[in-house]
Amino acid sequence: MSGLFSPCFRIATFKSAVIRTIVPAIFFVTWLSGCAIPNARPESSTRDKAFIEYWPPSNDSKKLRLAVKDLIDMKGVVTTAGSEFLAKHASPAKRDAKCLAIARQSGVQFVGKTNLSELAVAVSGMNAYYGTPRNPLDRGRIPGGSSSGSAVAVANDEADVSFGTDTAGSIRVPAACCGVVGLKTTFGLVPIDGVYPIAPNRLDTIGPLAKDIAGTVRGMDLLQVGFSGRYRQAVAAKPSADGIRIGRVYVEGTNPNVDRAVDDALAATGFKVVNLSREFTDKWIQAQKDAATVAAVGAWLYDQKFTNESQVTIRTKAVLALGGLQYKTAYPEALRKQAAWKSELGRAFEHVDFIALPTLKNLPPHVPLFGGTVAFEARALALQNTQAVNFGGVPALAVPIPIKHQSIPLTSLQLVGPRFAEPDLLNAGRLVEAAVKNH
Repeated sequence: MSGLFSPCFRIATFKSAVIRTIVPAIFFVTWLSGCAIPNARPESSTRDKAFIEYWPPSNDSKKLRLAVKDLIDMKGVVTTAGSEFLAKHASPAKRDAKCLAIARQSGVQFVGKTNLSELAVAVSGMNAYYGTPRNPLDRGRIPGGSSSGSAVAVANDEADVSFGTDTAGSIRVPAACCGVVGLKTTFGLVPIDGVYPIAPNRLDTIGPLAKDIAGTVRGMDLLQVGFSGRYRQAVAAKPSADGIRIGRVYVEGTNPNVDRAVDDALAATGFKVVNLSREFTDKWIQAQKDAATVAAVGAWLYDQKFTNESQVTIRTKAVLALGGLQYKTAYPEALRKQAAWKSELGRAFEHVDFIALPTLKNLPPHVPLFGGTVAFEARALALQNTQAVNFGGVPALAVPIPIKHQSIPLTSLQLVGPRFAEPDLLNAGRLVEAAVKNH
Protein backbone atom coordinates (compact mmCIF):
# COMPACT_ATOMS: atom_id res chain seq x y z
CA MET A 1 0.00 0.00 0.00
CA SER A 2 1.18 3.46 -0.77
CA GLY A 3 -0.44 6.77 -0.05
CA LEU A 4 -0.64 6.71 3.72
CA PHE A 5 0.71 10.06 4.68
CA SER A 6 -0.23 13.03 2.55
CA PRO A 7 -2.56 15.06 4.80
CA CYS A 8 -0.53 14.09 7.83
CA PHE A 9 2.46 16.07 6.76
CA ARG A 10 0.69 19.38 6.49
CA ILE A 11 1.52 19.81 10.17
CA ALA A 12 0.45 23.44 10.30
CA THR A 13 -3.15 22.42 9.70
CA PHE A 14 -3.33 20.57 13.01
CA LYS A 15 -4.84 22.81 15.66
CA SER A 16 -4.00 20.85 18.76
CA ALA A 17 -0.91 21.82 20.71
CA VAL A 18 -0.48 18.15 21.54
CA ILE A 19 -0.18 17.24 17.89
CA ARG A 20 2.24 20.09 17.27
CA THR A 21 4.41 18.60 20.01
CA ILE A 22 4.15 14.92 19.05
CA VAL A 23 4.68 15.11 15.30
CA PRO A 24 8.09 16.85 15.34
CA ALA A 25 9.24 14.33 17.93
CA ILE A 26 8.14 11.47 15.66
CA PHE A 27 10.09 12.98 12.77
CA PHE A 28 13.22 13.35 14.89
CA VAL A 29 13.15 9.85 16.34
CA THR A 30 12.40 8.37 12.92
CA TRP A 31 15.33 10.26 11.41
CA LEU A 32 17.57 8.73 14.05
CA SER A 33 16.21 5.28 13.28
CA GLY A 34 16.96 5.81 9.60
CA CYS A 35 20.56 6.61 10.46
CA ALA A 36 21.00 3.68 12.82
CA ILE A 37 22.85 0.52 11.88
CA PRO A 38 20.11 -2.04 11.17
CA ASN A 39 19.69 -5.13 13.33
CA ALA A 40 20.96 -8.44 12.02
CA ARG A 41 18.45 -9.59 9.43
CA PRO A 42 17.93 -12.41 6.96
CA GLU A 43 18.99 -11.87 3.40
CA SER A 44 16.18 -11.81 0.88
CA SER A 45 16.07 -14.98 -1.16
CA THR A 46 17.34 -13.52 -4.44
CA ARG A 47 20.17 -11.27 -5.53
CA ASP A 48 18.03 -8.18 -5.94
CA LYS A 49 15.96 -8.85 -2.80
CA ALA A 50 12.74 -9.30 -4.75
CA PHE A 51 11.63 -12.30 -2.71
CA ILE A 52 11.14 -13.03 0.97
CA GLU A 53 10.89 -16.72 0.05
CA TYR A 54 12.01 -17.98 -3.36
CA TRP A 55 11.24 -21.42 -4.78
CA PRO A 56 13.18 -21.71 -8.04
CA PRO A 57 11.45 -23.69 -10.77
CA SER A 58 13.15 -26.59 -12.48
CA ASN A 59 15.03 -25.68 -15.63
CA ASP A 60 12.75 -27.77 -17.83
CA SER A 61 9.48 -26.42 -16.41
CA LYS A 62 7.13 -24.92 -19.00
CA LYS A 63 4.64 -23.67 -16.45
CA LEU A 64 3.84 -20.00 -15.95
CA ARG A 65 5.93 -18.71 -13.07
CA LEU A 66 3.78 -16.81 -10.54
CA ALA A 67 5.13 -14.69 -7.67
CA VAL A 68 2.83 -13.63 -4.85
CA LYS A 69 3.18 -10.55 -2.66
CA ASP A 70 3.77 -11.56 0.95
CA LEU A 71 0.56 -9.87 1.99
CA ILE A 72 -1.46 -12.71 0.43
CA ASP A 73 -1.96 -15.97 2.33
CA MET A 74 -0.58 -19.19 0.90
CA LYS A 75 -1.42 -22.38 2.76
CA GLY A 76 1.46 -23.57 4.91
CA VAL A 77 3.48 -20.36 4.55
CA VAL A 78 3.78 -17.53 7.07
CA THR A 79 2.43 -14.24 5.71
CA THR A 80 5.04 -11.80 6.99
CA ALA A 81 3.70 -8.56 5.46
CA GLY A 82 7.38 -7.64 5.25
CA SER A 83 7.55 -7.52 9.04
CA GLU A 84 10.21 -9.00 11.31
CA PHE A 85 7.62 -9.33 14.08
CA LEU A 86 5.18 -11.32 11.95
CA ALA A 87 7.98 -13.42 10.44
CA LYS A 88 8.97 -14.52 13.95
CA HIS A 89 5.57 -14.76 15.63
CA ALA A 90 2.83 -15.44 13.04
CA SER A 91 1.65 -18.97 12.28
CA PRO A 92 1.59 -20.42 8.75
CA ALA A 93 -1.60 -19.70 6.85
CA LYS A 94 -4.19 -22.45 7.19
CA ARG A 95 -5.57 -21.89 3.70
CA ASP A 96 -4.89 -19.96 0.52
CA ALA A 97 -6.34 -16.52 -0.01
CA LYS A 98 -9.35 -16.74 -2.30
CA CYS A 99 -7.56 -14.83 -5.06
CA LEU A 100 -5.19 -17.80 -5.55
CA ALA A 101 -7.94 -20.34 -6.35
CA ILE A 102 -7.76 -20.05 -10.14
CA ALA A 103 -3.96 -20.11 -10.14
CA ARG A 104 -3.97 -23.31 -8.08
CA GLN A 105 -6.42 -24.94 -10.46
CA SER A 106 -4.39 -23.80 -13.47
CA GLY A 107 -1.27 -25.59 -12.32
CA VAL A 108 1.05 -22.60 -12.40
CA GLN A 109 4.50 -22.73 -10.84
CA PHE A 110 4.52 -20.62 -7.68
CA VAL A 111 8.03 -19.23 -7.41
CA GLY A 112 7.84 -17.38 -4.12
CA LYS A 113 6.51 -14.69 -1.82
CA THR A 114 7.68 -11.22 -2.81
CA ASN A 115 9.20 -8.50 -0.68
CA LEU A 116 7.37 -5.30 0.28
CA SER A 117 7.39 -2.31 2.59
CA GLU A 118 6.88 -3.30 6.23
CA LEU A 119 3.13 -3.80 6.83
CA ALA A 120 2.62 -2.28 3.36
CA VAL A 121 2.68 1.29 4.68
CA ALA A 122 5.49 2.93 2.66
CA VAL A 123 5.43 4.22 -0.90
CA SER A 124 9.21 3.79 -1.29
CA GLY A 125 9.10 -0.02 -1.25
CA MET A 126 12.05 -0.05 1.14
CA ASN A 127 12.37 -2.73 3.82
CA ALA A 128 14.86 -2.48 6.69
CA TYR A 129 14.59 -6.13 7.71
CA TYR A 130 14.60 -8.09 4.43
CA GLY A 131 16.50 -5.48 2.47
CA THR A 132 15.16 -3.22 -0.25
CA PRO A 133 14.50 -4.70 -3.72
CA ARG A 134 16.82 -3.15 -6.30
CA ASN A 135 15.25 -1.02 -9.00
CA PRO A 136 16.24 -2.64 -12.34
CA LEU A 137 16.19 0.70 -14.20
CA ASP A 138 18.59 2.34 -11.74
CA ARG A 139 19.78 0.39 -8.73
CA GLY A 140 20.24 3.61 -6.78
CA ARG A 141 16.57 4.59 -7.00
CA ILE A 142 13.64 3.33 -4.94
CA PRO A 143 11.68 0.42 -6.43
CA GLY A 144 8.34 1.91 -5.33
CA GLY A 145 5.89 0.32 -2.97
CA SER A 146 4.47 -1.24 -1.34
CA SER A 147 4.55 -4.12 -3.91
CA SER A 148 8.24 -3.51 -4.60
CA GLY A 149 9.31 -7.15 -4.87
CA SER A 150 6.43 -7.98 -7.21
CA ALA A 151 7.61 -5.36 -9.71
CA VAL A 152 11.30 -6.26 -9.44
CA ALA A 153 10.57 -10.00 -9.84
CA VAL A 154 8.87 -9.58 -13.22
CA ALA A 155 11.31 -6.90 -14.39
CA ASN A 156 14.21 -9.28 -13.68
CA ASP A 157 12.45 -12.24 -15.35
CA GLU A 158 12.27 -14.17 -12.08
CA ALA A 159 8.52 -14.49 -12.62
CA ASP A 160 6.21 -14.23 -15.63
CA VAL A 161 3.44 -12.69 -13.55
CA SER A 162 3.26 -11.41 -10.01
CA PHE A 163 0.30 -10.54 -7.83
CA GLY A 164 0.32 -7.33 -5.83
CA THR A 165 -2.11 -5.40 -3.69
CA ASP A 166 -3.19 -1.82 -4.28
CA THR A 167 -4.81 0.35 -1.60
CA ALA A 168 -3.59 3.73 -2.83
CA GLY A 169 -1.15 2.90 -5.64
CA SER A 170 0.86 -0.09 -4.41
CA ILE A 171 0.76 -1.90 -7.77
CA ARG A 172 1.03 1.08 -10.08
CA VAL A 173 3.78 2.96 -8.21
CA PRO A 174 6.35 0.10 -8.28
CA ALA A 175 5.32 -0.71 -11.86
CA ALA A 176 6.10 2.91 -12.76
CA CYS A 177 9.40 2.92 -10.87
CA CYS A 178 10.61 -0.36 -12.36
CA GLY A 179 9.39 -0.03 -15.96
CA VAL A 180 6.74 -2.76 -15.98
CA VAL A 181 2.96 -2.97 -16.40
CA GLY A 182 0.69 -2.95 -13.37
CA LEU A 183 -3.11 -3.20 -13.19
CA LYS A 184 -5.18 -1.99 -10.25
CA THR A 185 -8.53 -3.76 -10.55
CA THR A 186 -12.05 -2.51 -9.83
CA PHE A 187 -12.82 -2.52 -6.12
CA GLY A 188 -14.64 -5.76 -5.33
CA LEU A 189 -13.76 -7.55 -8.59
CA VAL A 190 -11.15 -9.86 -7.04
CA PRO A 191 -11.87 -11.31 -3.58
CA ILE A 192 -9.58 -10.09 -0.81
CA ASP A 193 -10.35 -12.80 1.75
CA GLY A 194 -7.04 -14.02 3.14
CA VAL A 195 -5.20 -10.81 2.23
CA TYR A 196 -3.61 -8.73 4.98
CA PRO A 197 -5.98 -5.76 5.39
CA ILE A 198 -5.36 -2.03 5.13
CA ALA A 199 -8.73 -0.58 4.12
CA PRO A 200 -10.66 -3.67 3.00
CA ASN A 201 -14.11 -2.08 3.05
CA ARG A 202 -13.08 0.97 1.04
CA LEU A 203 -9.88 0.71 -0.98
CA ASP A 204 -8.01 -2.64 -0.98
CA THR A 205 -7.63 -4.46 -4.32
CA ILE A 206 -5.57 -7.26 -5.91
CA GLY A 207 -4.01 -7.10 -9.37
CA PRO A 208 -1.26 -8.43 -11.65
CA LEU A 209 2.11 -7.06 -12.71
CA ALA A 210 4.07 -8.26 -15.75
CA LYS A 211 6.69 -7.09 -18.21
CA ASP A 212 4.10 -6.32 -20.87
CA ILE A 213 0.39 -6.20 -21.64
CA ALA A 214 0.26 -9.83 -22.78
CA GLY A 215 1.67 -10.98 -19.46
CA THR A 216 -0.77 -8.78 -17.57
CA VAL A 217 -3.67 -10.36 -19.48
CA ARG A 218 -2.36 -13.78 -18.44
CA GLY A 219 -2.26 -12.51 -14.87
CA MET A 220 -5.89 -11.38 -15.04
CA ASP A 221 -6.84 -14.81 -16.38
CA LEU A 222 -5.52 -16.16 -13.07
CA LEU A 223 -7.70 -13.75 -11.09
CA GLN A 224 -10.99 -13.86 -13.02
CA VAL A 225 -12.44 -16.83 -14.90
CA GLY A 226 -12.73 -16.19 -18.63
CA PHE A 227 -10.91 -12.88 -18.62
CA SER A 228 -8.84 -13.53 -21.75
CA GLY A 229 -12.05 -14.09 -23.73
CA ARG A 230 -13.38 -10.71 -22.64
CA TYR A 231 -10.04 -9.15 -23.54
CA ARG A 232 -10.19 -10.64 -27.04
CA GLN A 233 -13.68 -9.17 -27.44
CA ALA A 234 -12.34 -5.75 -26.43
CA VAL A 235 -9.53 -6.04 -29.00
CA ALA A 236 -12.01 -7.06 -31.71
CA ALA A 237 -14.29 -4.14 -30.85
CA LYS A 238 -11.44 -1.59 -30.87
CA PRO A 239 -8.53 -2.96 -32.91
CA SER A 240 -7.12 0.56 -33.33
CA ALA A 241 -7.21 3.84 -31.42
CA ASP A 242 -9.80 5.33 -33.77
CA GLY A 243 -12.68 6.69 -31.76
CA ILE A 244 -11.13 6.08 -28.32
CA ARG A 245 -11.56 9.28 -26.31
CA ILE A 246 -8.98 10.20 -23.67
CA GLY A 247 -9.52 12.84 -20.98
CA ARG A 248 -6.13 14.31 -20.11
CA VAL A 249 -5.47 15.54 -16.58
CA TYR A 250 -2.54 17.88 -15.90
CA VAL A 251 -1.33 18.03 -12.30
CA GLU A 252 0.70 20.95 -11.03
CA GLY A 253 4.26 20.12 -10.03
CA THR A 254 4.80 17.46 -12.69
CA ASN A 255 8.22 17.25 -14.35
CA PRO A 256 7.67 18.78 -17.83
CA ASN A 257 9.57 15.89 -19.42
CA VAL A 258 7.17 13.43 -17.80
CA ASP A 259 4.13 15.34 -19.07
CA ARG A 260 5.72 15.54 -22.52
CA ALA A 261 6.35 11.77 -22.52
CA VAL A 262 2.69 11.13 -21.71
CA ASP A 263 1.48 13.51 -24.42
CA ASP A 264 3.87 11.99 -26.97
CA ALA A 265 2.65 8.46 -26.15
CA LEU A 266 -1.01 9.44 -26.46
CA ALA A 267 -0.34 11.21 -29.77
CA ALA A 268 1.71 8.31 -31.16
CA THR A 269 -1.13 5.93 -30.33
CA GLY A 270 -3.68 8.05 -32.17
CA PHE A 271 -6.22 8.57 -29.38
CA LYS A 272 -8.62 11.49 -29.49
CA VAL A 273 -7.41 13.57 -26.54
CA VAL A 274 -9.35 16.31 -24.75
CA ASN A 275 -8.20 18.21 -21.69
CA LEU A 276 -10.42 17.79 -18.66
CA SER A 277 -11.48 20.92 -16.81
CA ARG A 278 -9.62 22.65 -14.02
CA GLU A 279 -12.64 21.98 -11.82
CA PHE A 280 -12.28 18.22 -12.39
CA THR A 281 -8.54 18.39 -11.70
CA ASP A 282 -9.18 20.19 -8.40
CA LYS A 283 -11.62 17.45 -7.42
CA TRP A 284 -9.05 14.82 -8.40
CA ILE A 285 -6.48 16.45 -6.12
CA GLN A 286 -8.95 16.55 -3.24
CA ALA A 287 -9.79 12.87 -3.80
CA GLN A 288 -6.06 12.12 -3.57
CA LYS A 289 -5.97 13.68 -0.11
CA ASP A 290 -9.17 11.99 1.05
CA ALA A 291 -7.98 8.56 -0.13
CA ALA A 292 -4.67 9.06 1.68
CA THR A 293 -6.57 9.82 4.87
CA VAL A 294 -8.75 6.71 4.57
CA ALA A 295 -5.69 4.55 3.87
CA ALA A 296 -3.71 6.03 6.76
CA VAL A 297 -6.49 5.52 9.26
CA GLY A 298 -7.18 2.04 7.90
CA ALA A 299 -3.57 1.05 8.52
CA TRP A 300 -3.76 2.44 12.06
CA LEU A 301 -7.02 0.64 12.80
CA TYR A 302 -5.58 -2.74 11.79
CA ASP A 303 -1.98 -2.31 12.94
CA GLN A 304 -2.05 -0.12 16.07
CA LYS A 305 -1.48 -3.31 18.07
CA PHE A 306 2.11 -3.28 16.82
CA THR A 307 3.02 0.17 18.15
CA ASN A 308 4.65 -1.26 21.30
CA GLU A 309 6.51 -4.10 19.57
CA SER A 310 10.29 -3.71 19.45
CA GLN A 311 10.50 -5.72 16.21
CA VAL A 312 8.43 -3.17 14.29
CA THR A 313 10.49 -0.25 13.00
CA ILE A 314 10.13 3.21 14.46
CA ARG A 315 9.37 4.53 10.98
CA THR A 316 6.35 2.24 10.64
CA LYS A 317 5.17 3.07 14.16
CA ALA A 318 5.38 6.76 13.29
CA VAL A 319 3.29 6.26 10.18
CA LEU A 320 0.66 4.37 12.17
CA ALA A 321 0.60 7.10 14.81
CA LEU A 322 0.04 9.75 12.19
CA GLY A 323 -2.88 7.73 10.84
CA GLY A 324 -4.33 7.55 14.33
CA LEU A 325 -4.22 11.33 14.65
CA GLN A 326 -6.68 11.63 11.76
CA TYR A 327 -9.23 9.11 13.03
CA LYS A 328 -11.50 11.67 14.67
CA THR A 329 -10.57 14.65 12.49
CA ALA A 330 -10.15 14.24 8.72
CA TYR A 331 -11.32 10.62 8.47
CA PRO A 332 -15.10 11.05 8.94
CA GLU A 333 -15.19 13.88 6.41
CA ALA A 334 -13.18 11.87 3.88
CA LEU A 335 -15.62 8.97 4.15
CA ARG A 336 -18.54 11.30 3.50
CA LYS A 337 -16.91 12.52 0.28
CA GLN A 338 -16.31 9.12 -1.32
CA ALA A 339 -19.76 8.67 -2.89
CA ALA A 340 -19.60 12.14 -4.46
CA TRP A 341 -16.20 11.40 -6.01
CA LYS A 342 -17.49 8.15 -7.49
CA SER A 343 -20.36 10.09 -9.06
CA GLU A 344 -17.93 12.68 -10.41
CA LEU A 345 -15.90 9.97 -12.13
CA GLY A 346 -19.08 8.44 -13.55
CA ARG A 347 -19.99 11.77 -15.14
CA ALA A 348 -16.50 12.11 -16.61
CA PHE A 349 -16.77 8.68 -18.24
CA GLU A 350 -19.95 9.74 -20.00
CA HIS A 351 -17.73 11.97 -22.16
CA VAL A 352 -14.42 10.06 -22.36
CA ASP A 353 -13.46 6.40 -22.44
CA PHE A 354 -10.39 6.76 -20.23
CA ILE A 355 -8.59 9.35 -18.16
CA ALA A 356 -4.84 9.75 -18.70
CA LEU A 357 -2.09 11.28 -16.58
CA PRO A 358 1.39 10.29 -15.40
CA THR A 359 1.50 7.55 -12.80
CA LEU A 360 4.24 9.54 -11.05
CA LYS A 361 4.94 13.26 -11.37
CA ASN A 362 8.68 12.73 -11.56
CA LEU A 363 11.36 10.05 -11.69
CA PRO A 364 11.59 7.76 -8.66
CA PRO A 365 13.88 9.35 -6.06
CA HIS A 366 17.22 7.91 -5.03
CA VAL A 367 17.41 5.62 -2.01
CA PRO A 368 18.54 7.85 0.88
CA LEU A 369 22.06 7.29 2.13
CA PHE A 370 21.10 6.82 5.77
CA GLY A 371 17.87 4.88 5.41
CA GLY A 372 14.29 5.99 4.81
CA THR A 373 12.55 8.39 7.18
CA VAL A 374 8.91 9.38 7.41
CA ALA A 375 9.82 12.71 5.82
CA PHE A 376 11.41 10.88 2.88
CA GLU A 377 8.29 8.74 2.47
CA ALA A 378 6.19 11.92 2.42
CA ARG A 379 8.31 13.40 -0.36
CA ALA A 380 8.03 10.17 -2.35
CA LEU A 381 4.29 10.07 -1.75
CA ALA A 382 3.86 13.55 -3.18
CA LEU A 383 4.98 12.19 -6.58
CA GLN A 384 2.12 9.73 -7.08
CA ASN A 385 -1.16 10.34 -8.93
CA THR A 386 -2.78 7.08 -7.90
CA GLN A 387 -4.87 7.47 -4.74
CA ALA A 388 -7.90 9.13 -6.35
CA VAL A 389 -8.40 5.97 -8.41
CA ASN A 390 -8.79 3.82 -5.30
CA PHE A 391 -11.14 6.38 -3.77
CA GLY A 392 -13.32 6.04 -6.86
CA GLY A 393 -13.25 2.22 -6.87
CA VAL A 394 -12.31 2.14 -10.57
CA PRO A 395 -9.52 0.27 -12.41
CA ALA A 396 -6.28 1.82 -13.64
CA LEU A 397 -3.34 0.63 -15.71
CA ALA A 398 0.28 1.76 -15.42
CA VAL A 399 2.12 1.36 -18.76
CA PRO A 400 5.84 2.08 -19.28
CA ILE A 401 6.57 4.72 -21.92
CA PRO A 402 9.85 6.26 -23.12
CA ILE A 403 11.05 9.56 -21.71
CA LYS A 404 13.67 11.88 -23.18
CA HIS A 405 16.38 13.99 -21.53
CA GLN A 406 16.35 12.04 -18.26
CA SER A 407 18.79 9.69 -16.56
CA ILE A 408 16.48 6.66 -16.92
CA PRO A 409 14.76 5.65 -20.18
CA LEU A 410 11.19 5.09 -18.98
CA THR A 411 8.37 6.79 -17.14
CA SER A 412 4.76 5.60 -16.80
CA LEU A 413 1.38 6.48 -18.28
CA GLN A 414 -1.64 5.84 -16.07
CA LEU A 415 -4.90 5.05 -17.86
CA VAL A 416 -8.01 5.10 -15.67
CA GLY A 417 -11.28 3.49 -16.76
CA PRO A 418 -14.84 3.05 -15.50
CA ARG A 419 -15.76 0.17 -13.22
CA PHE A 420 -15.13 -3.31 -14.66
CA ALA A 421 -13.40 -1.87 -17.76
CA GLU A 422 -10.25 -3.99 -17.29
CA PRO A 423 -10.48 -5.66 -20.74
CA ASP A 424 -10.85 -2.29 -22.47
CA LEU A 425 -8.05 -0.74 -20.39
CA LEU A 426 -5.67 -3.52 -21.34
CA ASN A 427 -6.64 -3.14 -24.98
CA ALA A 428 -5.83 0.58 -24.76
CA GLY A 429 -2.56 -0.37 -23.07
CA ARG A 430 -1.84 -2.78 -25.94
CA LEU A 431 -2.24 0.08 -28.40
CA VAL A 432 0.07 2.34 -26.39
CA GLU A 433 2.66 -0.41 -26.03
CA ALA A 434 2.72 -1.04 -29.77
CA ALA A 435 2.83 2.66 -30.64
CA VAL A 436 5.76 3.59 -28.41
CA LYS A 437 7.76 0.59 -29.61
CA ASN A 438 7.34 1.68 -33.22
CA HIS A 439 7.59 5.43 -32.73
